[in-house]
Order: sequence, then C-alpha cells, then structure tokens
Amino acid sequence: MNGNRAKNHNLIKMLVICFLGILLNVCGSQLAQGLDLPIYLDVIGTVVVTGLCGYLPGIVVGLFTNLINGFSNTDLFYYAIVNVLVAVITYIFVQKKWLFSVFGFVGLVLILTLLGGVHETLLNWATDPTAFKESGFGKTFMNASWPELIDKPIALGVFLLLHHFLPEHLKEYLHFEGWQQKAMSEEEKHAVESIHNRRISLRTKVTLLLTTVFLAIGSAAMIISVILYRQYCIDEHILLAQGTSQLVAATLDGDKVDMYLTLGEEAPDYGEVEKRLYNIRDNSTDVLYIYVYQIRPDGCHVVFDLDTEELPGAEPGEIIGFDESFSEDLQALLRGESIQPRISNDTYGWLITVYTPIQNKAGETVAYAAADVSMELVSEQQMSFLIKLLSLFMGFFVLAIATGRWISEYNIILPVNAMARSSSAFAYNDEDALEENVESLRELDIHTGDEIENMYQAFTKTTENNANYVNQLRTKTETIAQMQNALIMVLADMVESRDENTGDHVRKTAAYTRIIMDQLKEMGYYTDQLTDKFIYDVEHSAPLHDIGKIAVSDVILNKPGKLTDEEFAIMKTHTTAGADILEQVIDTVPDSGYLKEAKNLAEYHHEKWNGRGYPHGLSGEDIPLSARIMAVADVFDALVSDRCYKKAFSFEKAMSIIQEDAGTHFDPKVVEAFLAAQDKVREVAEHFRSMGGKLYKN
Repeated sequence: MNGNRAKNHNLIKMLVICFLGILLNVCGSQLAQGLDLPIYLDVIGTVVVTGLCGYLPGIVVGLFTNLINGFSNTDLFYYAIVNVLVAVITYIFVQKKWLFSVFGFVGLVLILTLLGGVHETLLNWATDPTAFKESGFGKTFMNASWPELIDKPIALGVFLLLHHFLPEHLKEYLHFEGWQQKAMSEEEKHAVESIHNRRISLRTKVTLLLTTVFLAIGSAAMIISVILYRQYCIDEHILLAQGTSQLVAATLDGDKVDMYLTLGEEAPDYGEVEKRLYNIRDNSTDVLYIYVYQIRPDGCHVVFDLDTEELPGAEPGEIIGFDESFSEDLQALLRGESIQPRISNDTYGWLITVYTPIQNKAGETVAYAAADVSMELVSEQQMSFLIKLLSLFMGFFVLAIATGRWISEYNIILPVNAMARSSSAFAYNDEDALEENVESLRELDIHTGDEIENMYQAFTKTTENNANYVNQLRTKTETIAQMQNALIMVLADMVESRDENTGDHVRKTAAYTRIIMDQLKEMGYYTDQLTDKFIYDVEHSAPLHDIGKIAVSDVILNKPGKLTDEEFAIMKTHTTAGADILEQVIDTVPDSGYLKEAKNLAEYHHEKWNGRGYPHGLSGEDIPLSARIMAVADVFDALVSDRCYKKAFSFEKAMSIIQEDAGTHFDPKVVEAFLAAQDKVREVAEHFRSMGGKLYKN
C-alpha cells in the first residue's frame, strides 16, 4: 500500500512539474511574440525541468510545448524534435557536470544553436525550395541561428541560477525517479549499472528492441502517410487541372475554332480570348501550361498556346507531333471523346495533363482545352510533407524510447542488477555473514508487482533456506569435527596408555606444533605451505604421530633400561607401522585431508635434517614440513619429561640441546621459530605440569 501511494505521489509530482515546465515555455514563447523579440524563449522550461528533474520530464515538456504552440502556428509542430533534443543534450551535459564550467556552457550553447539552425534551414529548404535557392544555405542558416545564439544562453542561465540557489533537499525532491525498490545512492546506482556483462547488457537489448519496434512501426506509418499524401496531392492537382481546362473550354466558342486556326492572331477576337486565357493561368500559380489543340491524324494543330517565362508558345496553325505517352488515347482524341487525366514525362517535362473537349453548336468536338500541372510541384510538396512528418515523428520516437528505457531501467534492469550485485557479495564463512546475505536481499525491497518481484521473493526465500541449511550443515560439521578430534585423542590415549613413559605427550606435542607453525608464519617462513587448513590438520592429527607403537611389544615399549640393537630396530618400526595403519584409514575415507598429514607425522617424525634419521633416511626439505615440526616438538617433550630410563632435563638445557641440533637433526628455520616462541612453549609446559606430575627440572 505504501509503495502504491509513493508511486501515485511520484506520478502527480511529475505531472505538476511537466505542466509548470510547459507553461513556462508557452508563456515565454507568447511573450517573445507579443513583444516582437528576435528570440523564441520557448525552451526555458525544457532546460530547467531537464536539469532539475531528469531527462524524461524534460522530453515530455519539450515535445508537448510544441504540440500546444502548434495549434496557433502549425509550423511549430515540426520544431518538436529540436525541443526534445535540447532536453536530451542538456541532460547529458548536466549528468557529466560539463555544464557547470565555462567551456561546457559555451559548448552546449554552440551545440544547441547549431541544432536549431540546421533544423530550421532544412525545414525552409523542404517547405519553400524556391526561396531557399534565392537566399542560399549560408544566409538561411545564419538567419536561423542568430536567435538561437541569444535564446539558449538565457535558458541555460535560468537553470544555473536555480541550481545554485535552490537548497539541496528541494533539488533532491524535484529529481524524478521511479524506484520499484529501496532507493539507491548515486554511488550504489553507478555500481549496479556498471556490472560487467558477458556480451550485451539487458539495457542495450531493451533499447535495441524498443528502437527496432518503434522504427518499424514509425517507418511503416510514414511510408503509408507519404504514399497517401502523394496520391492526395496528385488528385488535388488533377482537380485543379480539370477545373482550369474546363474554364478554358467554356471561354472559347467552338464555332470559331476553325477561324482561329485559319486566321490566327488576325481573327477578330483572338487577342481578347488569349488575354482571358492568360488571366485564367495567372490566377493559379500551380498551372504551368494552358493550350488549345485541334487533334487531327497528322498531329496537334495549335489554336492557342500561351507563352511562359521558360518556353514561348507555338503559333496558331502550327502542327505539333503526338507525345508517345498519348499513343493509347490517340484514337479517342481523333473521335472527339473525353480521356482520363494523364501523368507523362515527355517533351515538356514531368506533367499532369487534362484534356477537356470543346464542342460547336452541333455537339461536335472541334478542339481540346488542355491544362498542365508540373509533377515537380507534387514532389516538392511530398518532400516537404516527409520532412515535417519525420521531424514530428522523431519527437515522439525519442519520447517513446526514453519512456521505455526509463520504465525498463527502474522495473527490470536496476532490480535484476541489484539482486545480482547482492548475491555476488554473498559470504558463507560464518553465521553472521550468512545472516548479512539474507538481510542485504531483504533490504532491496523490490516491489515491481510483476514477474521480477516474484523472482525476487523466490530468490530471497531460497537464500534464507540455503542460509539455514548451511548453518545446520556447519553445526553438523563442527560436531563431526569434534567427534573426529575426540576419537583421535581417544585412539592416541589408548596407544599412550601402553607406554608408561609418555604422560600427556600427545597433547603437549600437539600444542608445541601449533606454537611452532604460528611462529613460522609470523616470521614469513614456509608461508606457501602454512595455510589455515594445513595448520589445523597438523595440530589435530599430531596426537596420532606415535600410533604405530600399538604394534610394538609392551616389553620393549616399557623397558626401563637401554634397548638392544634388535629391540631398537623393532621400536623403529612404529613409524612404518603407523603409516600403514593410517594408509588403510585413508583408503577407507579418501577425502579426509588431515589423515595425510597424520601419515606424514607418523612415518617421518624421526627423520633428521642431515639424512641420518629413520625409517627412510630422508634429508632437508624432502622431509615433509609437518614431520620436521613434529621432530622438534617430540624431542623437546622427551627431553623435559621423566622417563623410566632417564630424568627430565631443565627447560634451558632442553632448549640448548634443540638449538645445538639445528641443521643436523632439525630444520634450522623450525628451530629458530621454536626458540623465538619459547615463552609460549614454557606456558604450555607449566600448564601441563600444574595439571599433575613433574614435567621438568627447574
């Protein structure tokens, strides 16, 4: 309901603004005419409404101003396109901020002056070609342009004054927009309109569709109109020629035709009759030739043939041959019958010719009165009509395209692009982001009342459902991850419980690996490998690094003294045994990425940087990074912890041993990171000692 009220208010506002703009134009025009000013003052309203309110109200004002003025002066109908284009060009200059500079102001004045001058020159050429030829293009153009050169700065100046002094909130209120959704700022609107399209934008397609439809309909209408107008002109000129020839026939006495042929100008009243024929022709500027012929088999015998400025008439009694265009009518003429008007393009040019029989008292046809009208005149009238019609059509065409573009902009393009922009910014990384996604869609508030709104509602509903599903999935995933970590820890505890020496070894080493990885990342080492996922996988799979000990005998695992070579060889197999166990799990759950690092930890955490470790004797960076990190964590915890075969070293001693073995046993960068984070390492050690049991000596 609120949306409908807003639309109605917007429509009423536009109608009032357009009415005031038209009134300003009409009053200005009437004032200029009443004071006989050398300017028009008929575009002030167009410029002001366009600049303050937008291109569509400006085009409406421009077009209907000339339609209203045209009722008092029909020629003004055909200047509508000029007023419409004034609105379009002014809008471009205002939008681009060009008008607000001196160069932009002068440039717009010159463009509008050129537009008006060229249009009026073309109309003069089309409506009065004779006068146009006499004055020439240059003079006609200059006479048309001077008033424009004064008129347009006045209109633009009025707009600039209003733009400068009107308060911003009033200018915002006057600006006409047709939002079918939550209104956007200029920046947001520009961002939405600038969305990249793979080929052709919907805006361009709509414009092309509208242009094609209106051009097709308009062209068909204009072609039909021109054809009908041409036939109308021909019919009118035929009627003129018929009336003229009938008047000539009524002027002559048929019984005197033979005398006129024999005596010619010596006949008693020949000169008087000829004078009356000249008067008949001169009373109609459209009649080109008047003549009287007697038709005989040997040709046309001249009775009267009036002189023209371009061509002297034939003498009485002179015989003129038949034009080929009259061959079909020759026998009818010889019989003295009436013939249909004929359009010909022969000896004397492109003409409409009408023959009217002249009869004597006996009812015999003794001659024919003929009148010719030039078809060039018809062509000129047709061209004039076409130019005027085209000018008027272009005004409506621009209005139709602008209206269609405006409606599609606010009802289709902006809503669709707003949805596209909102969805492209979706984030699924946390629950708050998901809620923001849904809220950003709700805030669009699209209410076009058509299929676009249906799509928006469905899209919003789908997004809400997806957000709920993702949240549920995330909860389940977190639960599974917790179960996974718990199972890993339970499994590690089961292995650890067989080893009386280790204590919270798996938990402490996991904590140390996290400290080392965070420090390495902070120091800029191995950043391409230390992704968030890698760090998570290593930390949470670290407890499985000794899972292979499940395959080692309790006797060897818990032997209080030093192991024999044979026993140590068996102990070393816990690395490959752990790898085999985890490989079997990986085959069962192939997408569990953390198991890959668990396998690396189990198999390679006893490899040494110098290649003297086991089980494969790898060296340097051939050893997986996770295993190199675990090596430091594992050895450090062994050093600071009591074992059945040794006492714990102090924290400082353990750190010293780790530092000494950098580059031989351990990766130097890992050791560097470990030493740099020793305060955090000490905190972890203190934490586990406080939970029970002596961890290391002070």
